[in-house]
Amino acid sequence: MMAITSSKINDLLLCALDELSQENFKRFKDKLSFIDFDGEGNIPQGPLENADRIDTKNLLVKFYGEDTVLDVAIEVFTQINLRDSAVKLKEEKRKALDPNPKSFGIAANDYRMTYSEHIQEEYQSIEDRNARLGECVSLNRRYTQLLIVKEHRHWEAKQHEIMATGKRHAEILAKTATPTKIESLFDIDKRRPTPRTIVLQGAAGIGKTMTVRKIMLDWASEKIYPGRFDYVFYISCREMNLSTKQISVADLILNNCPDKNAPIKDILMDPEKLLFIIDGFDELKFSFDQQITNLYTDPCEKQPVEIILGSLFRKKVLPKSFLLITTRPTALEKLQNCLKFPHYAEILGFSEEDREEYFHKFFEDKKQAAKAFGFVIENEILFTMCFVPIVCWIICTVIKQQIEKGEDLTQTSKTTTAVYMLFLSSLLRDHSCMSKHSRQTNLRKLCSLAREGVWRKIILFEEDDLKKHGLDVSNIQSLFLNKSIFQKDIDCEHAYSFIHLSFQEFFAALFYVLEEEEETVEESVTVTKDVSKLLQSYEEPKNDYLMLTVRFLFGLLNMDRMKEIEKCLGCKTSLDTKSKVLNWVEEVGIALASLSSKDRNENKFKFELFHFLFEIQEEEIVTRAMDCFPRIHLELTCFSKMKFTVLSFCLKNCQRMQSLFLCSCSGGVSFLVAITSSRKVSEIMALTSEPPYMVFYKDMIQMGLQPGIPAQGNPTSRHSHANQPLTHLDEDEKACQSNLIKKELVEGLKHPNCKVQKLGLRNCCISNSDCKQLASVLSTNQNLKELDLRGNNQGDAGVKLLCEGLKHPDCKLQKLVLSYCMLTAACCQGLSCVLSTNQTLRELDLEINKLGYSGVQQLCEGLRHATCKLEILRLGHCGIIFYDCKYLALVLSTNQTLKELDLSGSKLGDLGVKQLCEGLKHPDCKLQKLMLGDCGIAASGCKYFASVLSTNQTLKELDLKGSKLGDLGVKQLCEGLKHPDCKLQKLVLGDCGIAASGCKYFASVLSTNQTLKELDLKGSKLGDLGVKQLCEGLKHPDCKLQKLVLSYCTLTAGCCGDLSSVLSTNQTLRELDLERNELGDSVLLVGYSGMQQLCEGLKDKTCKLEILRLGYCGIMASDCKYLASVLSTNQTLKELDLGGNKQANSGVKLLCEGLKHPDCKLQRLVLRSCYFKDACMRDLSLALSINHSLNELDLQFNLLSFPFVTHLYKELKCRRSNLKIIM
Repeated sequence: MMAITSSKINDLLLCALDELSQENFKRFKDKLSFIDFDGEGNIPQGPLENADRIDTKNLLVKFYGEDTVLDVAIEVFTQINLRDSAVKLKEEKRKALDPNPKSFGIAANDYRMTYSEHIQEEYQSIEDRNARLGECVSLNRRYTQLLIVKEHRHWEAKQHEIMATGKRHAEILAKTATPTKIESLFDIDKRRPTPRTIVLQGAAGIGKTMTVRKIMLDWASEKIYPGRFDYVFYISCREMNLSTKQISVADLILNNCPDKNAPIKDILMDPEKLLFIIDGFDELKFSFDQQITNLYTDPCEKQPVEIILGSLFRKKVLPKSFLLITTRPTALEKLQNCLKFPHYAEILGFSEEDREEYFHKFFEDKKQAAKAFGFVIENEILFTMCFVPIVCWIICTVIKQQIEKGEDLTQTSKTTTAVYMLFLSSLLRDHSCMSKHSRQTNLRKLCSLAREGVWRKIILFEEDDLKKHGLDVSNIQSLFLNKSIFQKDIDCEHAYSFIHLSFQEFFAALFYVLEEEEETVEESVTVTKDVSKLLQSYEEPKNDYLMLTVRFLFGLLNMDRMKEIEKCLGCKTSLDTKSKVLNWVEEVGIALASLSSKDRNENKFKFELFHFLFEIQEEEIVTRAMDCFPRIHLELTCFSKMKFTVLSFCLKNCQRMQSLFLCSCSGGVSFLVAITSSRKVSEIMALTSEPPYMVFYKDMIQMGLQPGIPAQGNPTSRHSHANQPLTHLDEDEKACQSNLIKKELVEGLKHPNCKVQKLGLRNCCISNSDCKQLASVLSTNQNLKELDLRGNNQGDAGVKLLCEGLKHPDCKLQKLVLSYCMLTAACCQGLSCVLSTNQTLRELDLEINKLGYSGVQQLCEGLRHATCKLEILRLGHCGIIFYDCKYLALVLSTNQTLKELDLSGSKLGDLGVKQLCEGLKHPDCKLQKLMLGDCGIAASGCKYFASVLSTNQTLKELDLKGSKLGDLGVKQLCEGLKHPDCKLQKLVLGDCGIAASGCKYFASVLSTNQTLKELDLKGSKLGDLGVKQLCEGLKHPDCKLQKLVLSYCTLTAGCCGDLSSVLSTNQTLRELDLERNELGDSVLLVGYSGMQQLCEGLKDKTCKLEILRLGYCGIMASDCKYLASVLSTNQTLKELDLGGNKQANSGVKLLCEGLKHPDCKLQRLVLRSCYFKDACMRDLSLALSINHSLNELDLQFNLLSFPFVTHLYKELKCRRSNLKIIM
């Protein structure tokens, strides 16, 4: 090969430049200024600016040198898309180097280069399915690596892969086998020689064609198989189906070449250097059942297409050449019969990392890609299906269009069903060549198979299953079913599956939507479309595996989806199915709304119903369903962005909702922006997880426990069994909570349409910076009346910021809760200023904060201000001691609006009590309620209270629970109670160490005091003897008591006779609480059981009792017959609490007899934790259908299943629309 002379180089370069138009010459110079060829830098732009063609040629030669300058020009031509100029200059350079080629080798090399360049040009770009004229995408910039494995998988591994969702599915894919890259497909196997035939299998849409196109491009670019293959040829099986004339292998080669002058003989001289890629074997219409003798060996001989391909497959022609064949799994068996010692590889799809990479390649803009992928990863089902490249493309395409329109993804995104429908129609449009009728028939059969699989929990089907439903190896079957081969003993067995379980569930749902009352697949197989059975079965907790099928069912019943089914699939849809589904929604919605459940399963069921409504996306239907929920109460729910989207959608279509309550719901409440601007919602309450010491702090102090140590098994709260708070949040949830108060939420609260009156954000990790935004809400929102921030860590700095909003003249807040907010005395100056300026604030809760001496002093300054309007102040457990009481006493003697003061948990001592009582005795004191529980008050302090009771004319309620009064203290207190000027109406003395001996003083009070209406002696060790003395006072004709609490008072059946006597004589007692006493069914000496005696009094015509609490009293089933007798005779009893007793089924049946009596007037019945099961529900249902007085039934914590309760409600809804069932 000779070198090119300097003169020739200059002539070639100048000639190439002279052939350029003025515009292209200008582009050429512009590109030169920043091409940076092989890192040699660029010609400065200044000399190039006014250079003509000769000047430019000289600058090029001087800067790059004669050895390189032609290559630089060729590269510039290529980059500015002057490919003809590049090819011509390259050819002229080749001729100058070797004007007289003398060998075949040189000619072959030249053509290989020409062919490679042609392939690069042909395969460098792809068109998207929705591309408009002239639109294309770079294959290199779009292609994303796929998981390819060579190993066969086991039955169990395949099942796990099909069933898994979300990140678990991605993990299983990643661990399935060692991945193989496309450049390693033909590497030598450890156990077998170099593979000459590779079968690359994969489901429809998994990326087989894209992969082989990438192989073509990378080979031509010398990125893969360098030196291994001189030529790679692509053969489309779809095009082969259209060929009607005879062809040869040489023709197949020429079809790939840029012209018909290819050196065929030279190409065929070395078959070991040839790779044929045959794409889409499953689409071939040929049988390939020819005899080997009919095949041929001459690559230039023309034969029918079937013979040509068969000869290639069976290695009769070009036996040493290499084959790469792609196919769907359903055609593997047919292909295997055509091949000689093939190796197999399978495309599994995208890994999690690959999915994210695809999104970034599709969008190119990093922010858009991150936004789109972040949205999809929150939808577990869509994220799972993104392992299929075509689904990734569909989702990216839809999201990109939304982003370009400026739409909010959370508000306008396609539903899961819509995306699956797009996938279905895409495959049918691009891959199915069946007739319309055949496609409809086979689609119905496929849906029938899917439906049976869902019901029988089958995901791997045998061939007999397919035959039973009339499915053969049809085109539609190969589109949607994968075929796997598993070893079994000494044989192999075949199994079919949908690409993923969610697709099986999608087709199962489609089965119910397609119009057809009954389909007979075979004489022995009749499949009925009973959608009601599906929905009723889903109600069973054990059948939650039907959830996704039902969700898809709702999505397919969307009007647009139904039209799409009729248009794309050519199938009619069932309006009857839609009608039944909508009736079910209303029935279940009403039933769920009537339940006040704290059970995780039922909260999950309720939320899934919201998800169904989200899928159907029809506002009229959603509004009708959501009208069943005037109040939404969700507990123990972990919110994801997807759940926010679902709930926001439902709430926006809720016309009747008045309040939203979220308890222990982790993940933040950023979705509230969607409803804060609603005209309907008046109350929002959000509570995140609370550690036990935060929930029951005060109760533990009462019990003498150390704060921070959870009490085990103590019924200190009525929620102690019902609400077990979550105690663990992962870091993502914590991060989400820390960003709770976002700009969007604040804007929603400040919206002029916002009608929210109560906003609760308990334990939501609100910081001091968040308070600044809340302050802006307080100064603008005219409707917000209550703000609950308990359990947050905003601290003093946050409260100072809040105070700015509270002091604003437009602030209308009436109640502020800041308990357990890590506050100290430092915030009290700001709060004091608020009290002296804000004219609407009526209630301030500062419980469980360390305000201390100086803090209380500053607060009192504001409370004593003449313009202070506060009525309720809670300072329980704020570290108040006796020294603070003089300031509080001054407040009591001057403030004319303060009606309630809570100082529980303060250490007052005798001195503090004395000072406080001085203020209470002041004639200007207007306080009505004083709470001093757990304040360390002893008997010696009672004389001060006695003095207050005999003088104060406004105090109506006094709470001294947890004090150590003893007989002496009780005696002194009772002296004040008996004073004719005493106006007290309620006295709470729970856990005050009162014994039986102190009851005589109370008996005396009851017979003389005309104002005392409630007496609470909970936790006192009265015993039967003490109650006997109390009863003497209760039976006195002057007794005016209306409510008596004797829970935890160590009572037995022995006191029931005395209580019975009270019930038959006392004409004012309306409520009696005997909870947690062993009244039981003990038989007394008189021959009557305790409950029998008590019921005698209840049955007396003069009994006026309305509420009776007998929870956890040891009442057995045998006692229920006496209670039933009471229900059938007593005309005043409105509420009966029997919770925690072991009535079981037999006891409930006895109670039902009383409920059925026409004279029963009971309105509320509590049967929580009574150990009965579904078996008694029939009796209960019958009783409730007859009884028309009962308004509320509490069945919490029994062994009942949700379907029984919903069935009960459905039976009663027409007659008993006002009945509330609490589960």
